[in-house]
Amino acid sequence: MRRSLAVFDEFDPTGKKSFANAINRFRERNIVLPKFSELKDPSTFEPDLLEALSDVAPDDADPLNLFRVHWFNTPNQPTPTSTPDHIELPPELTGTSARIVVALGNRFPMISAHKVLAAYSCLVARLVTGRFDPTVNRAVWPSTGNYARGGVAISKIMGCRGVAVLPEGMSRERFEWLDRWIEHPEDVIRTPGTEANVKEIYDECSRLEADKSNIILNQFSEFSNHLGHYAVTGPALELIFQKVTSDRPAQLAAFVSASGSAGTLGAGDYLKDTHDTRIVAVEALEVPTMLYNGFGDHNIQGIGDKHVPLIHNVTNTDLIVGVSDRATDQLDVAFNTPAGLRSLERQGVNAELGSWLTNLGYSSICNILAAIKSAKHWKLSEEDVVVTVATDGSELYNSEREKVMRRDFPSGFEDADAENVLTTYLNNTSTEHILDMDERNRNRVFNLGYFTWVEQQGISIEDFERRRNQSWWNGLRPLIEEWDNRISEFNAATGAKHRK
Repeated sequence: MRRSLAVFDEFDPTGKKSFANAINRFRERNIVLPKFSELKDPSTFEPDLLEALSDVAPDDADPLNLFRVHWFNTPNQPTPTSTPDHIELPPELTGTSARIVVALGNRFPMISAHKVLAAYSCLVARLVTGRFDPTVNRAVWPSTGNYARGGVAISKIMGCRGVAVLPEGMSRERFEWLDRWIEHPEDVIRTPGTEANVKEIYDECSRLEADKSNIILNQFSEFSNHLGHYAVTGPALELIFQKVTSDRPAQLAAFVSASGSAGTLGAGDYLKDTHDTRIVAVEALEVPTMLYNGFGDHNIQGIGDKHVPLIHNVTNTDLIVGVSDRATDQLDVAFNTPAGLRSLERQGVNAELGSWLTNLGYSSICNILAAIKSAKHWKLSEEDVVVTVATDGSELYNSEREKVMRRDFPSGFEDADAENVLTTYLNNTSTEHILDMDERNRNRVFNLGYFTWVEQQGISIEDFERRRNQSWWNGLRPLIEEWDNRISEFNAATGAKHRK
């Protein structure tokens, strides 16, 4: 099947009926869509919305929670905070004088992971351009876990049917959540393998696509994923940077994110545009696709591999870093056990910060390690800030932690084990497995995407190649404002109002 790039820059002339059905569905259910500008800056929310949010729990399947799909949530209050929740890791922990700052993604609603933003971005762009009919279409969400959960949540509160496609080997907690939110058991499709088996997900989506009622919202190729993070995540990280440097001027030296779908890396594009920030893409060392043209398997759940996503702006990336799943597995144990917390305190980490480390899931720890490696590689100082994101929290990996304990610490995790883990994988983080992205390496990594997107997924070579130039990516930015205008028109047509 020949495919075009998923760039929704105009209304689909064949989608008038779908658009009308969507308006009727949203009118019936009184669903209001937030604009990207509102998710970027929730201080613009109207008072009646804030009042309505006070009566809705973040985990409820309530359309009002669409207005919590941003970085400004906190566990302690129902309305947005002024600065996104974040932590700054001390040099005693990181082994570098550079300031490592982490935005907490488990503050997002419904799924406690930032992938719900990507899901909203992907569906709303199709909805307001006449490309999705909630009365007819099923929204299919291919993922290694969190994006599928986010898609199911967004689908449900938008009054349509969502289908999760994910590898059968993902964490038990992911499937338990899906069991609670999915109405039709057949809408959870388990594909062979684990985190590294993305092609198997694509193969299943190709099968599902034969039914025209199924709309595949492929996070790896939907440019609305990239733009959602450019428009919302990037400015949120900028605000955090301004907060932590309000009394200590510094430069925003780098943004670090595991590749995954590459959507979050769109925030790096924003920060490079506004602060000349360098962009670091991260992958599992066990599957070093970008680093070494490699393959394999790994357990850093949430970051994907064995391909280069279509929405990864490779030629704007400055560094590739490899992180081992051995490190993320064992550090997760250290951050979530009494022995680990005692060892952290002995290293000078106060108890409050130690308790905050439970907000870090596997890919979050991966991002932090890559941030440290990048800071050491570039020899950054206390005048440099490196920002990254904690995509989800440790609560999604309790079952995986049990497996690691049985495998690596069958006699229990004691103080000596904790000291060894923290010293080996955190305090003494090496600068091995790092690739500077000069022009040659950028083109090599870019070319790797050919095999997935042209040969397997049917993207034309012309469309594939146009992504090599930054002018093409810059041309995407106006779509954010265009979609916001369409969202305003859509809301006006439905007449939906925030309930009081």
